[in-house]
Amino acid sequence: MTDDNRIDRVVFDDRGLAPAIIQQYDTGEVLMLAWMDAEALRRTLTTGRVTFWSRSRQEYWRKGDTSGHVQHVRGARLDCDGDALLIQVDQVGPACHTGTRTCFDAADLHPVTEAG
Repeated sequence: MTDDNRIDRVVFDDRGLAPAIIQQYDTGEVLMLAWMDAEALRRTLTTGRVTFWSRSRQEYWRKGDTSGHVQHVRGARLDCDGDALLIQVDQVGPACHTGTRTCFDAADLHPVTEAG
């Protein structure tokens, strides 16, 4: 399958973006969520490094270019609706800009859970 065929399957929003969930490939740990447009996805699929689109800076960025905390692509999947991406990576160092392993280390929201 060509790069264009893979990217054509993605349903991007009205801004041309799709959410990309970043997951550690060998543990399943969810590391972060960021945004990709078609070009960021093409770069991710063809270079072996994850590329994102920065909504605030309006530019492409690769995790680790300044910090050294790179994400090596190990897999990429599209959800059943075609509007969300799961990118499996081998994360080097912390994934979060705050210096933590995952961006989901913030306070627990303490949801009600079913008693089992």
